[in-house]
Amino acid sequence: MIVGVVKEIKPHEYRVGMIPSGAAALTLAGHKVIVEKDAGAGSGFLDSDYVKAGAKIVDRTADVWAQAEMVIKVKEPQPAEIKMLRRDQVLFTYFHFAADRSLTEGVIKSGSVAIAYETVRDKRGTLPLLTPMSEVAGKMSVQEGAKYLERPMMGRGILLGGVPGVEPATVLILGGGVVGTNAAKVAAGLGAHVILMDVSLDRLRYLSDVMPANVTPLFSDPSLIDYHIREADLVIGAVLIPGARCPVLITRDHLKIMKPGSVIVDVGVDQGGCCETIKPTTHDNPTSSSMMLSITASPTCRALSAAPVLSP
Repeated sequence: MIVGVVKEIKPHEYRVGMIPSGAAALTLAGHKVIVEKDAGAGSGFLDSDYVKAGAKIVDRTADVWAQAEMVIKVKEPQPAEIKMLRRDQVLFTYFHFAADRSLTEGVIKSGSVAIAYETVRDKRGTLPLLTPMSEVAGKMSVQEGAKYLERPMMGRGILLGGVPGVEPATVLILGGGVVGTNAAKVAAGLGAHVILMDVSLDRLRYLSDVMPANVTPLFSDPSLIDYHIREADLVIGAVLIPGARCPVLITRDHLKIMKPGSVIVDVGVDQGGCCETIKPTTHDNPTSSSMMLSITASPTCRALSAAPVLSP
């Protein structure tokens, strides 16, 4: 099989779909690997690294798409890439179809074979390709949330861990899976008061055993979300239904009762998000006031969209 690796064209995406050792493994197995010039540069891999691994460097992205029987990349195909997809060509990447109708229809129309990283399961039923990204996203959700709580970023001007004589911030995490667990660890490590909500009692029992004392695992239901979101300084959406749209847990009305300058980080925005009014943002413009909607009685709330997404 001819396996192609293209350079990512989505803004600020620096990852590469295959590192040189992967190219070496495929070459050793008898496959041909072609790599677009500078595809690995953003991740610190030179073209010469791929050549040493047995791959061939191709100058034009169109040539990779035209020659490859299977293309391996990181992010969902952009409109220009969808046009280069062809019937029966395999594309292996993150797709997150549930929240993007035009992407779904474009891939269907192409006749290609789409394999989504986020739905691949191993023998244990876990999501081995999504989990590492979820670990990163969970840790970064707190890091980014703390940054946007700073006053110069239009936040409440508080530290997650507080200082002597001042209460720590309250962090509400919706979802106790991989993203939520990693977010809770970081928030707790910084000294915040953490409320970690999930609908699985078995998961909550486990979290109760392994989490530090400043993390309170709670069963998630609408009334409890309504109660705790009023006091939350940082809310992290860490919800996933594999292959489907995220359920809406934070409604438009919730925004009206949140603290002025509070922050929401919705990690599952590429699956639609768990906030009713959330929309994807960009690295260039990562936040929006009042969830990008005019809500007359609502305080200012900073909302971040984050991706990749989470794992149960």
